[in-house]
Amino acid sequence: MTTQSTSVERILGFVTESGHTFGTVEVAYETFGRLNFDRSNAVLIEHALTGDTSVTEWWAGVVGPGEAIDTDEYFVVCANSLGGCSGTTGPQSVYDDGLPYGSRFPAVTIRDMARLEHNLGQILGIDSWHAVIGGSMGGARALEFALLDNRKVKKCAIIAAPAFCEADQIAWAMMQERAIELDPDYYSGDYTAVGRFPAQGLGLARQIAHLTYRNDAELNHRFSRRRRSPDYYEVTSYLDHQAKKLTARFDPHSYVVLSRALRDHDVRMGRCHDLATSLADACTDNLVVSVSSDRLFPPAQVELLAQNLPGAVTHHVIESEVGHDGFLTETATVSAALKDFLSA
Repeated sequence: MTTQSTSVERILGFVTESGHTFGTVEVAYETFGRLNFDRSNAVLIEHALTGDTSVTEWWAGVVGPGEAIDTDEYFVVCANSLGGCSGTTGPQSVYDDGLPYGSRFPAVTIRDMARLEHNLGQILGIDSWHAVIGGSMGGARALEFALLDNRKVKKCAIIAAPAFCEADQIAWAMMQERAIELDPDYYSGDYTAVGRFPAQGLGLARQIAHLTYRNDAELNHRFSRRRRSPDYYEVTSYLDHQAKKLTARFDPHSYVVLSRALRDHDVRMGRCHDLATSLADACTDNLVVSVSSDRLFPPAQVELLAQNLPGAVTHHVIESEVGHDGFLTETATVSAALKDFLSA
């Protein structure tokens, strides 16, 4: 039976790209399976924007005993991202004055998240990862992780994520952030200190985001023009359900911090304007996966990353009507691609 463990590590003096120094950063993570004798079977999995460390739950059918990422074979690590709300230091963590960081929480980048996870790897005694794998924001994190030190990454799988966000993605992110910021209970991120919670803003942000996670054809097929009442459509009920689910488990200011990090992501920043040159130090055994109906990160944008990565690159397109969420729902297809990649 696969061994599972939940842990928190404390890292001192971590400095973000924005120049903020954390006295202590707590990193929450889960591990599945056992590290082998020569420490060569470690796999790091990076979660998406509102994901968490419970990878065998949100990627059931892909990660677990006997699955493509077999926790009986691999030592799987999944860490909560910096700025999140599932145990790693984020806006609701306690600041020096005993109150939550709130609006004082610094801007963080995808590269900051990857750098912090390199520190975690050192603590775990992992000098080389068999693979780093991530989808959506997790794909951006996986790419940055490999770029920071390709000697520590044998294989890198980037799923439904591009090398940089473009104007369309920036615009969608802006609307989500504004939805939260305009909620009168937001208080610039200091809502906890005054006993408030901007649930309406966070819910609306999730509804906007979900329209990019799903494809128009899929929504039309599932819901058509059906109504639950004269003024309430089935698709509206579905979006309301998505909003309620997220507001019950996620922090609004974490949502703002993380969505900004993904919005601002560009592997060329601090490297080179030329994409191929910026990616020259990436892992040389790469799997890039796009979803045929993805309207958040369209296949052509993801393929551009594949075309500019060095070494061996496999670009696999998931045929799906679902949209961006296809990397989560089309588990059989994703599993087949990952199984072949990991074993090659």
